[in-house]
Amino acid sequence: MPHNLPRIQVKVCGINDAESYDAACRAGADMVGFVFFPASPRYVSPEQAAALAGRSGTGRRPLAVGLFVDPDDALIAEVLEQVPLGLLQLHGEETPERCAAIRARFGLPVMKVLGIATEADLALIDAYAPVVDRFLLDAKPPPGASLPGGNAVSFDWTLLAGRSLPRPWMLAGGLTPLNVAQAVRASGAAAVDASSGLERMRGVKDPVLIAAFIAAAHSA
Repeated sequence: MPHNLPRIQVKVCGINDAESYDAACRAGADMVGFVFFPASPRYVSPEQAAALAGRSGTGRRPLAVGLFVDPDDALIAEVLEQVPLGLLQLHGEETPERCAAIRARFGLPVMKVLGIATEADLALIDAYAPVVDRFLLDAKPPPGASLPGGNAVSFDWTLLAGRSLPRPWMLAGGLTPLNVAQAVRASGAAAVDASSGLERMRGVKDPVLIAAFIAAAHSA
């Protein structure tokens, strides 16, 4: 990485145990994601997330991100009573109007996830840009997938090359320690997010992969 460029930001999503939380902190993750979607193998309860986010002695404390899928206000409020989230990640079918309402109601920045398969999918960005703070551009779930993300699939990163988007954005979808540097170069991403690509089995993070991913992203 040229020294005159800012370091790539890294989010590790789907953290659900102390070992992986500590590994993300030690390796210098900028953000950790807690999944408040019960259908996910990476789901954590508000109590579990609060305990993880409150861990000390792990070095730099990353920003806590809450991942929600079409949540109602009651769920977000329940989580926020216990977990000091700094960013709300909306990973469902939330409309621009719903994103704006959540942002206004809870006074926290909102990151909207958009599923990308073709260039046409990027057209959604303009509708959401006025009401969200950043985007997470993920691969569209494959047909029949039960989860909106964390499916270990990628999209054509070159769709984003050279584009100037109206909000900061993160790249996600099938990223691993082996391909993240290539993904950054191909897409021009300034921030990356990984979940399934850092697991030793479904829903269980591998601290070695977490450290390798963050190191690879920072060297991109």
